Amino acid sequence: MTIKQQIERYLEDVLGTVAPGVEPCAQAALLPYYLQEAFDYGQLTLAGQHIVLALKKEATQQALRDVRVQVTRIGEALGLPVVYCLPTLASYERRNLIEQKVPFIVPGNQMYLPDLGIDLREHFRQSKPEPRQSLSPSTQALLIWHLINRPAQDEWLPGADASALGYTPMTPSRAMRELVQAGLAEPMAAGRSKGLRMVQTRQEIWQQALPLLRTPVKRSLWVREQALLALAGVRLAGLSALSERTMLARPREATFAMTTGQWQQALGQGIQEVPGPDTGACQLEIWAYSPAMEANAKTVDALSLWLSLKDSADDRVQMALGELLEQIRW
Repeated sequence: MTIKQQIERYLEDVLGTVAPGVEPCAQAALLPYYLQEAFDYGQLTLAGQHIVLALKKEATQQALRDVRVQVTRIGEALGLPVVYCLPTLASYERRNLIEQKVPFIVPGNQMYLPDLGIDLREHFRQSKPEPRQSLSPSTQALLIWHLINRPAQDEWLPGADASALGYTPMTPSRAMRELVQAGLAEPMAAGRSKGLRMVQTRQEIWQQALPLLRTPVKRSLWVREQALLALAGVRLAGLSALSERTMLARPREATFAMTTGQWQQALGQGIQEVPGPDTGACQLEIWAYSPAMEANAKTVDALSLWLSLKDSADDRVQMALGELLEQIRW
């Protein structure tokens, strides 16, 4: 698959609509020769805006300071936004590009369009004929459990995992049906038990599932931190969890996560909601499924954390989310 095809597929996965095709960029012939030779070029239209894609050439090394200057000059010469596209990007390179406000696309990893991002989200949200189907919270939880705890390309019996997560015996059947219908797994029989055959790598499953996955956060509220820490099953979440797992600075107020059932138990123990971030208060996220996917972990799992923060408009958070995904051993 060429990088142009990867970009088309990635845009379709992230934006939830049929991806616009990447076409040849005839305007590139108007550029000075040294800029024509610096990149391969493509063009696409997003939200009615023509965008030039500066595609990194294979087997070439480009200093980021040169890329920033070249992207700026291409944009000035053609009078169009220019997006730097490349197959991989180290965390420090991503950080530098975001700090310098250089738009870029790394297919399957991150799309950073500082001038177009908000408009694009609004355009494609309105242009969908109908909302795309999403996995149920229990199915999403089981899938993430599998991606975190199971080896790649194996046979999976979700029943045992459903019990570990506290679900009823009916949950695995519904989850298997949803995952098969979504093309994320194939049905199989193991003796008397029914299961799934995962025919892709875990990273491929994650990428294919992304359009069907939703933030696990149902609502957020404020409580007294010390009272909350005494409860079992609580995990650091939000920016607190992200700061634990990456180089992001720790936020002033901590954020924790628990399920609706755990919150009801907390209310029964006398814990009360407070109006806002008062002294000694922390933010509490009520999740649609258990935030305790990893045994003995201090924070929520990395994949659910990414889903809970992926729509943040903060560049620092987006850099940290890219770092978070790089840490996952697929």
